[in-house]
Amino acid sequence: MRGGRVQPKEREFYWNPVLETMPLDSLKDLQLKKFKRIFRWGYEHSKMYRRLYDAAGLKPEDVKTWDDVRRVPMLEKEHYRHAQAKEPWPYGDSLCVPLEQITTYHQTSGTTGQPIYQPDTWQDWEWWMECWSCIIWAQGFRKTDRVYFPFGYNVFIAYWGAHYACEKVGCEVVSGAMLGTEERILKMRELKVNAFMATPTYVLGLADTARNKLGIDPRSLGIKRITCAGEPGASIPTTKKRMEEAWGADVFDHVGATEIGAWGYECVMKPGGVHVNEAMFLVELLDIETGEVIEEPNRLGRIVITTFDRLAQPCIRFDSKDIAMWGDVCDCGRTFRVLRGGVQGRTDHITKVKGVLFCPAAVEDVVHNIPALGDEYELIVTREKDIDKITLKFEIKSGAEQREAELTADLARQLKLKTNLNYNLECCPFGTLKRYEVKAKRFTDMREKEKGGGNNG
Repeated sequence: MRGGRVQPKEREFYWNPVLETMPLDSLKDLQLKKFKRIFRWGYEHSKMYRRLYDAAGLKPEDVKTWDDVRRVPMLEKEHYRHAQAKEPWPYGDSLCVPLEQITTYHQTSGTTGQPIYQPDTWQDWEWWMECWSCIIWAQGFRKTDRVYFPFGYNVFIAYWGAHYACEKVGCEVVSGAMLGTEERILKMRELKVNAFMATPTYVLGLADTARNKLGIDPRSLGIKRITCAGEPGASIPTTKKRMEEAWGADVFDHVGATEIGAWGYECVMKPGGVHVNEAMFLVELLDIETGEVIEEPNRLGRIVITTFDRLAQPCIRFDSKDIAMWGDVCDCGRTFRVLRGGVQGRTDHITKVKGVLFCPAAVEDVVHNIPALGDEYELIVTREKDIDKITLKFEIKSGAEQREAELTADLARQLKLKTNLNYNLECCPFGTLKRYEVKAKRFTDMREKEKGGGNNG
């Protein structure tokens, strides 16, 4: 035993066993040392960070202990937006290195507002590949794998880092950038790829297209492993089960963000959540209402992240708006902690409906638990005469339409048990709800729009 953890049974699970099995006390010491270093770097090289820290009365020499770390102001997307789009264009005051050192540009998807511009030096980009290498090695990717990337290579970060990490590990990489969904499936079959990466929505969408448009059983394609990102689905048990059954493959979760990096991953042991790469990131969970630091398991908190080794545009105590909870020890031997259930949603999606705290991910878990229901659904919250109304649109798979009354009743019952809410259920013809290739947008809260920014109850 080391640090109270089970020792690894197979060394091949590891990319860096020295860091990933480090005793907990040593790991905390390393994190504090790295935090002090990146805090000083941000203060001394970024006008954005200096303004933020001067306003809080903090200088590098003031951060000595973990209590001091908690005093450091949190960073939000709006800080980047305010600092960027000025000289040096387009990164402005957030940039920490001379512009000529920037070699790689990406940006956020823009789903929550104006995109954030992300500059990286070559050193930063090598770091991003190292983060991803930890992920894919832990999930069993090896030199014998031919990995398919069915996404559009654009300015959004998506799987760019994973692509280069696969090359670094020695996998053969195949791009499906400019192909349509049907063409991608046919190319996967033609080249006999055995792994691919996509959002959970698109993993299910590819399987649906293969079966219903091409007459191909996805399980016949020989896919062994799939890595997901962009949505919570791969850590939602029923969604993971649907993907694994559709493809006859192991499905693994990964979490990351453009501003932060690839910071979490599910290993081959599938511990019911994702490991935090604690050698490269500091992940803090804070109580959603009080801001208190959460260390104990099974208590939801918002995720605040520090990236230790990214220098062009540091990410220091970034409020990700995501929520998660600490979980149990993983039997793989890593001392890196596990977030039970992965990222479980966003703070801006956690809201009260009819006085009940509501998380949309719970609805996905229910819908995907009923085999006869389709993969897609839409969730809409409205308010009529000061009464909240929650509508769920869903589909029934072909061949099960005659069971609509039975399935609707079962759905209502499971939703009530899972969320303690009643729903207005609308059964839609199969294939009529919107399909997504990247991140799905299945939840809409209309109450603020209807009230001009009123509260969510």
